[in-house]
Amino acid sequence: MQHPPFRLSPTNPRLGEIQTQPERQADMPYAPAMRVRGGGDLLYISGATPSPLYHHHPHRAEEHQHPIAIEEQVTRVFDTLGAILAHEGLTWTDVVKVTRYLTDMRDQDGLNAVQGRYFGDWRPVSTTVCVNQLSTPGARVEVDVVAAYRPG
Repeated sequence: MQHPPFRLSPTNPRLGEIQTQPERQADMPYAPAMRVRGGGDLLYISGATPSPLYHHHPHRAEEHQHPIAIEEQVTRVFDTLGAILAHEGLTWTDVVKVTRYLTDMRDQDGLNAVQGRYFGDWRPVSTTVCVNQLSTPGARVEVDVVAAYRPG
């Protein structure tokens, strides 16, 4: 089930901003996801960190208390991504691309273990990048995905 976009691009009616909690969109400097219509419908989901999806900007420290264990951080990330997929009537097997950002490549095994619990045997394309730091202190992982809507 596709929900109507929160709003369409003023210059391109093929692009639709997705907000799973429209009442909180004012707190966000980016869209959690973007729909592209035509030639195959795609959903682009913004990078998710262990922070709550909807949080204030500028950041408030109390909204960004991250667990230390990478597995717990990754679980928060994938729970956020899964909620957006579900909002759009999609599942993990609709995901075609995953980009993963880690502050320490030694965390990749923990990331892979948790990611596998969500994707099962589905293997979308993936890129892993090591970065110096993420948007909030203590965040060790960020993941974004691209998913394809089903025909019909």
